Amino acid sequence: MAGTVGTNILTQVGFIVEDIEATKQKFAEFLGLPVPPHFDGGKFEVTQTQVKGKPAPEANCLMAFFDVGANLQIELIQPNETPSVWRDFLNEKGEGIHHLAFGVRGMDKMILNCENFGMTCVQRGKYGDGGGEYAYLDAYKDLKCLVELLESY
Repeated sequence: MAGTVGTNILTQVGFIVEDIEATKQKFAEFLGLPVPPHFDGGKFEVTQTQVKGKPAPEANCLMAFFDVGANLQIELIQPNETPSVWRDFLNEKGEGIHHLAFGVRGMDKMILNCENFGMTCVQRGKYGDGGGEYAYLDAYKDLKCLVELLESY
């Protein structure tokens, strides 16, 4: 096992943005890649999003992804106005790097490992297509960022 979440391989760097259209155009130009489509986070009936342990049926965002390595993505996230980890970040810190993500197996166990490490789970849900789940953990005290765990089924 490698580290707290069973891996030390970074799979994603997430950015919170105010304008996903303008930002993905600039990233595409900078990276020399096509402009990817964007889509919303999905319906609550599927995602079952929880913010700070409570159901958050209105929390949502627009997302776009750039593949920038064999197993690495840049994710752009434009939150809606509803309180969420995404909206709170934009309101409190502005645009910028939001999280580092790692692919895991056994989400509940990995969340517990992170909590034992001193992190707090602040948002959790399923992918919009139901093909997996995610959890954001507040690791600012020790790691100076949010950590996202991703488990694809």
